[in-house]
Amino acid sequence: MANVAVVGSQWGDEGKGKVVDWLSQRADVVVRFQGGHNAGHTLVIDGEIYTLSLLPSGVVRRNKLSIIGNGVVVDPWALLDEINALQKRGVKLSPDNLKLAENAVLILPFHGYIDRAREEASGEAKIGTTGRGIGPAYEDKVARRAIRVCDLADSVCLVERVEQLLFHHNAVLRGLKAEEIDGKALMASLEELAPKILPYADRVWERLDAARRNGKHILFEGAQGAMLDVDHGTYPFVTSSNTVAGQASIGAGMASDCVDYVLGITKAYTTRVGSGPFPTELDNEISQGLGERGREFGTVTGRPRRCGWFDAVMVRQAVKVCGIHGIALTKLDVLDGMENLKICTGYHLNGKNMNYLPSAISAQAGVEPVYKTLEGWTDSTRGARSWADLPATAVKYVRHIEKLIEAPVALLSTSPEREDMILERDPFSD
Repeated sequence: MANVAVVGSQWGDEGKGKVVDWLSQRADVVVRFQGGHNAGHTLVIDGEIYTLSLLPSGVVRRNKLSIIGNGVVVDPWALLDEINALQKRGVKLSPDNLKLAENAVLILPFHGYIDRAREEASGEAKIGTTGRGIGPAYEDKVARRAIRVCDLADSVCLVERVEQLLFHHNAVLRGLKAEEIDGKALMASLEELAPKILPYADRVWERLDAARRNGKHILFEGAQGAMLDVDHGTYPFVTSSNTVAGQASIGAGMASDCVDYVLGITKAYTTRVGSGPFPTELDNEISQGLGERGREFGTVTGRPRRCGWFDAVMVRQAVKVCGIHGIALTKLDVLDGMENLKICTGYHLNGKNMNYLPSAISAQAGVEPVYKTLEGWTDSTRGARSWADLPATAVKYVRHIEKLIEAPVALLSTSPEREDMILERDPFSD
């Protein structure tokens, strides 16, 4: 039975929430494997809008097991708030159908404070973090001083972990002449939290192994996008985790061969939130129109997204780095009514042609896109559920993208609604 990993192929915000929700009807288990509550997924189901940050997108479907893997950094208070909000809307969520990796790292209240203080001090060099503490929490993880979910169950161990953690952070804060963290207050809040969060804690690696051995379909849900990967993205304007498909096995606690099909979610144009290079960015009425029609505002932050033409060079690179077998092309309907469309097919840099996005930050900022212009369409694609429903020029646009990125379109999304999808190939098929 096939297991599928879903990753973003651009800078995030490609529409992963809807696609994962749509795919989850074919899955038995849905797993978030990296990121934190800086990632936002929007689902539109029967006219109802659900916004998720930490919870896997499969939670809105019944009889599915949802798992938050060890690769995720978890703000436990934000998680409980999200659970409570969905429960109030009638979504059945409990430790029976939601599991949290016991070895997942916790985001603590002071992580957000440190995150925001750094951004403020960076001035024009801001990375564009959401200020929710994700980066500092990952730093504590790799520095081996983090608090993990399992630590909440051992009060003696928890005291030791908190002391070690604050030994570092309070020394830094003293150097900055900033207010230090109150260890007693932090311990009190963690002790109050423990009985609320521990019922969800589980050995998810073991549960996932059992699911795989029993022939269950597992859907691995990534956050952000490949160009925000801490190794392969537009560094340093990236997130603090690996967002590529290879992280699925590590962040879920499974063997490296656990993924049978990688689906890359790809927007029919390009957007980016926050700072960093963006070769095809537009600053005119076209970008304004894309932003308005596509409702390009961050799910978590509400920040407007920068908009530009489709960058085939960048997506092709993501296809290769992630091992993407096929893409889900989203928001095609946002391009309805545009007379001409452009696709970036290459870059110019210092008089030379390039067919890849370079690693150096100065080179990324300096590349100039080479465009191919295609004819647009006037008929609506919104809500189309078969290729026959699409204008011929829209089909031509899709086929041109397939050729340039060297990957087929497996799914084509034509609106935010759950069922408005054209299925070319089911990623879960054997």
